[in-house]
Amino acid sequence: MISDGLGLSCPGVRNPVPTLEVMTVQREDVTELPGMETPVLGPTGRPFQVFPDPKPLRSHGPARIIALCNQKGGVGKTTTTINLGATLAEVGRRVLAIDFDPQGALSAGLGVNTHDVTTVYDLLLGTQRDVAAAILPTGIENLDIIPANIDLSAAEINLVNEVAREQILARVIRQVADRYDVVLIDCQPSLGLLTVNALTAAHGVLIPLETEYFALRGVALLVETIDKVRDRLNPAIKLDGILATMYDARTLHSREVLERVVEAFGPQVLETVIHRTVKFPDASVANVPITTFASDHHAADQYRQLARELIVRGAVA
Repeated sequence: MISDGLGLSCPGVRNPVPTLEVMTVQREDVTELPGMETPVLGPTGRPFQVFPDPKPLRSHGPARIIALCNQKGGVGKTTTTINLGATLAEVGRRVLAIDFDPQGALSAGLGVNTHDVTTVYDLLLGTQRDVAAAILPTGIENLDIIPANIDLSAAEINLVNEVAREQILARVIRQVADRYDVVLIDCQPSLGLLTVNALTAAHGVLIPLETEYFALRGVALLVETIDKVRDRLNPAIKLDGILATMYDARTLHSREVLERVVEAFGPQVLETVIHRTVKFPDASVANVPITTFASDHHAADQYRQLARELIVRGAVA
């Protein structure tokens, strides 16, 4: 029996746990199933839900700030930031995406050139005090970005002796929060000073979690870090949800990991599940969101479902 680090057991091959059959139902199919005695189950093992289209906003701002965090790399943080931002913009929300990873993947994924431009690093160090000067439009209406590049890797060293160094990003965002409905912070895969800055600035945390065993092991440590930030720096922060990503219903491993996450975190696991597809790397190469690259693909619909779910949950206005 393999321990998953959460007080639960991850079954090995010799002792598999029965898994639920997964039925994928598109939105238009739900209306054809009235009065069913057996509810249609989604990948989480709970009754499949369809979230309503959001109502238009009468006014914009102040923004709710969401940090997308996971100390493990390659779990879909940047992909989720890009596509959640695009789908929220699609329904009329004004979105600011902040690239807070020195790799600059968010900037590249939205087709932003980070050479010879003001970046979030300049704002953190105070070499540029006008936050608006660092905000760049993307090719998506209602979606702007503050870019980052490799310079950001020096931030933790340069900020270590600053007073209230954990709150620098919060002060930066405060200058432009009234212009947006949501701010999405794409964090680097670590729990260092930059991520603590993001958590201190945020109202909520969204944890993209690859449905893979090693990704599952680190979630407890991240939740513990969020609790420490809540106790010491940001009492208002809350966990907006855990988003299962790179899910492959064809594999027993993906189904078992998702089952364990639901057992451990219950309703904190979002109903929306992002399935694995080659369309995501293809869209990344094209430097556009999946909603632009393949608007009718089920992957685009899953991120639209995520945007609607977060609005229903109150994580986004």
